[in-house]
Amino acid sequence: MPSHALKRFAVTDLDTPLSQDDYLKKILNARVYDVARETELELAPNLSARLRNLIYLKREDNQPVFSFKVRGAYNKMAHLSAEVLQRGVITASAGNHAQGVALSAARLGVKAIIVVPQTAPQVKVDAVRSHGGATVEVVQVGESYSDAYTHALKLQQELGLTFIPAFDDPDVIAGQGTVAMEILSQHQGPIHAVFVPIGGGSLASGVATYIKAVRPEIKVIGVQTEDSCAMAQSIKAGQRITLAEVGLFSDGTAVKLVGEETFRLCRAYLDEILIVNTDALCAAIKDVFQDTRSVLEPAGALALAGAKLYAEREGIEQQTLIAVTSGANMNFDRVRFVAERAEVGEAREAVFAVTIPEARGSFKRFCELVGTRSVTEFNYRIADAKAAQIFFGAQIKDRAESAALAQLFEAHGYATLDLTGDELSKQHIRYMVGGRSPLAHDERLFRLEFPERPGALMKFLASMAPNWNISLFHYRNQGADYSSILVGIQVPHTEYRDFEHFLAVLGYAYWEESHNPVYRLFLA
Repeated sequence: MPSHALKRFAVTDLDTPLSQDDYLKKILNARVYDVARETELELAPNLSARLRNLIYLKREDNQPVFSFKVRGAYNKMAHLSAEVLQRGVITASAGNHAQGVALSAARLGVKAIIVVPQTAPQVKVDAVRSHGGATVEVVQVGESYSDAYTHALKLQQELGLTFIPAFDDPDVIAGQGTVAMEILSQHQGPIHAVFVPIGGGSLASGVATYIKAVRPEIKVIGVQTEDSCAMAQSIKAGQRITLAEVGLFSDGTAVKLVGEETFRLCRAYLDEILIVNTDALCAAIKDVFQDTRSVLEPAGALALAGAKLYAEREGIEQQTLIAVTSGANMNFDRVRFVAERAEVGEAREAVFAVTIPEARGSFKRFCELVGTRSVTEFNYRIADAKAAQIFFGAQIKDRAESAALAQLFEAHGYATLDLTGDELSKQHIRYMVGGRSPLAHDERLFRLEFPERPGALMKFLASMAPNWNISLFHYRNQGADYSSILVGIQVPHTEYRDFEHFLAVLGYAYWEESHNPVYRLFLA
């Protein structure tokens, strides 16, 4: 555990060093409420019941710019002199700080240049222009915050503007620290831990410094993604570490180098930093949606993902855990990926490669073994005369059920490989099962649509004549009320009439795709 006795140190742009008491006073006197609001500390009832702890969400996603960043940006600008403001300001941001500066500039009547990386979500770039109006110019440069920051410093020197840091500044840190001030005012009972996301570190610094000054018994735990963990690596190394690359899924925390000031504060006051993966983030986004009907951006769900990991790791119950939901500037196009990965992240979907005999009726016997479980994916292409390789997914209740299901398949003679934690399988292989096969003679290809309900897939397989072999099968549960499957069936020409009768009796809407040029190019 780090020591909570912070030594006094000099900050380059300050005349005097800052102590913990100095920061406490700055937070108590911060000017944020001209543009920010006191956000709700909201109980998440479903998540609390599932985790057997009281999980509260500090709803910074409900700020006017849908992020806590407006607090620090405005507090910094409000402390500048009129003369400095008149010359104009400049900043660099992955998106949320940019919105805070834009709104603050519009409120103060200040001209601002805002540099954002080219990878910043369009929803954030559009919001910057909307909040700033005619007072703001947006420049897009580079692939990460660090690239944008370097370019902004160059422009600052050329144009004589005042730089508004995204995180490495006492006034910015103090503005973010008002989040902690509100938390302790809103919940005066016991609190086991407060979880905060970390990018550059201003929120974690402000929250940890304030809480350790007022309620030192409360743990303050930072959370980072495994591919953007500059603060965690820096604290471990005892000095600031520059990452060569950062992951961009959680773009709001994609920082290669943390601030000097935030590094010192986090090292002094954070109890620990937890590392989570992309699937855990997606699951946390879903958790918040189910309790609040709000959709967080990945960085906004970091704290909750950490709280869940901590509760599971520590085995605690009936404790109060608070997660700061730091932002909701989600690119809508990313929702599809989040939905795809949330089930795996929450251990609600297990994915397997299963080998079954290439024999008539094998599909049906395998499905009978699956039983009443909800099938999420079923991909297959005939490739071998003796064995069939199936990519199979099913809903599960917890991580233990994944191993139990694999053991069940193995016990019935089906060689099984659990792919639930395999990134290659989840990202690519599940979409690549198939191709041409010399064994797929007499194949006819159909798209079928049927109501998405338990047993529908079994109804289809049970209706198949025993002498018709399935040579291709693709099914993926997309969450709609109807599902579509693609199926290749080997039907001898002499049995076409019987097959047409089978389709009519089956009662599902279908379209034959045997003459589709795409089928001819890639599968036939």
